[in-house]
Amino acid sequence: MRFGTVPLAEAEGALLAHAQRLPGGRLPKGRRLSAGDVEALRDAGITEIVGARLEPGDLTEDEAAARIGGALAGEAIGAGPAATGRVNLFAGEAGLFLPDRSVVDALNAIDPDLTLATLPEYAPVPQGAMVATVKIIPLALPGAVVSEAVALLRQGTALRLAPFAARTAALVQTELASLKPSVLDKTRRVLDDRLAASGSRVVAEARCRHRADDLTRVLRDLPPADLVIVFGASAVIDAGDVIPAAVEAAGGVVEHLGMPVDPGNLLLLGRLGEARVLGAPGCARSPKENGFDWVLDRLVAGVEVTPNDIRRMGVGGLLAEIASRPQPRETNTTTEVAGEPLRVSAVVLAAGRSSRMGGPNKLLATFDGVPLVRRSVETALASRAGEVIVVTGHMEAEVRAALVGLPVAFVSNPRFGEGLSTSLVAGFGAALVGGADGVLVMLADQPLLTSAHLDAMIAAFRPSGAGAIVLAADEGRRANPVILSGVFRDAVAALSGDVGARGIVAANGDLVALVEIGRAASLDVDTPEAMAEAGGRLVQA
Repeated sequence: MRFGTVPLAEAEGALLAHAQRLPGGRLPKGRRLSAGDVEALRDAGITEIVGARLEPGDLTEDEAAARIGGALAGEAIGAGPAATGRVNLFAGEAGLFLPDRSVVDALNAIDPDLTLATLPEYAPVPQGAMVATVKIIPLALPGAVVSEAVALLRQGTALRLAPFAARTAALVQTELASLKPSVLDKTRRVLDDRLAASGSRVVAEARCRHRADDLTRVLRDLPPADLVIVFGASAVIDAGDVIPAAVEAAGGVVEHLGMPVDPGNLLLLGRLGEARVLGAPGCARSPKENGFDWVLDRLVAGVEVTPNDIRRMGVGGLLAEIASRPQPRETNTTTEVAGEPLRVSAVVLAAGRSSRMGGPNKLLATFDGVPLVRRSVETALASRAGEVIVVTGHMEAEVRAALVGLPVAFVSNPRFGEGLSTSLVAGFGAALVGGADGVLVMLADQPLLTSAHLDAMIAAFRPSGAGAIVLAADEGRRANPVILSGVFRDAVAALSGDVGARGIVAANGDLVALVEIGRAASLDVDTPEAMAEAGGRLVQA
């Protein structure tokens, strides 16, 4: 590939390095220029372009990415379509992600223009989650590089998934007078939520005094189960303590005590007959990620856990909550961090002029007789968002009339004609005044969105760190809605013109959590054709 400035007379067949806006439309980056494209560029007064001319054997960035992505895909790992030199890989079912570091490293060592990034080893993923991405850096790669990469991937499997399987669990909790029954009840609910991700369930529960002889009798009488999970009223601090002593007295074996993961240090791993035994650390009473999750995830995925495996968990074992990791949560209208409830408010942007519709206001179009704006706001109200704010501007009276009776707050944006940013600034500021930790910014013209989609995004939100920005995705492609933490107050307030939060997202890539919701993320009804395709009926003014 030869990259650089290309005279227009020699540009036919070249790959365009930078998008070009022309009076008749836009030529995107990476486009292979046709004779018609060259003529359009000439008519626009352009005499040269920056681009790449392929040499024999070269593959375009999308061709290269598609071939490598296809070689990475397997039985439980699927590859998405190639676009802008990228192919994303997705989990075909829920499970534990098991990349082979040696193969991934070898692939990345072939050529710096070929990259593969993956989730961490043993990351638990729901079905459809993105687990890896291939990115080709330049506009083309030599065919020999691609062939070498494909040959490597045929020799060894780079990406594997250990599917979760439905396991049965017996839960035992010991009691002391100082331990409230409500704590035991909450522990059961949290464990149920943890197991639900794999289809596993508690088939028996028992409670007894925090005494070795009482616990021994309970352990001996348990019905068969794949897992025996014991929560002690007091933490295990010695091999002779209540839980390890009872496991051995009941005929079991304590394989390992303690783990280099914090929170989660005081974990016990053992066996009782055919069942694996987990003596849970106290932190596992909380839904937040801890060392107990690391071991439980492996067991329900059928991945063996040995004492040596646990001893090797120290690097990376100092935990904070990871927003991109599915978190078991108690069912309520908020999420929590450090025990404190978080408030996520929804801001529905409904001030635009629908200029691409050529007249009618798309937000007043009907779906099954319901105005689109009302449908969108009702979706937000049915979610776990703590408050719904609607920003109005164009045809304000008509839009508000379509929302009569709904428990929402309105913000008027008289500057809506200056662009999207003015509505975002107004709604975001109102949400923060109301005490929101994060703001779910929702366009009012996405008819496929459901409250479940919004709830999945809210569950991934964190006020700082990874998850401070949550983006909806369609097969890995970033789209809408978006959740922004209140820490971006100043950045949002500084926005101007017809732009959204794209610049904020681009500047804070390490804080982004993607939530895959499919076509609902990318479908908006900007044109009459899109409206008709989605099933809406425009109302003529």
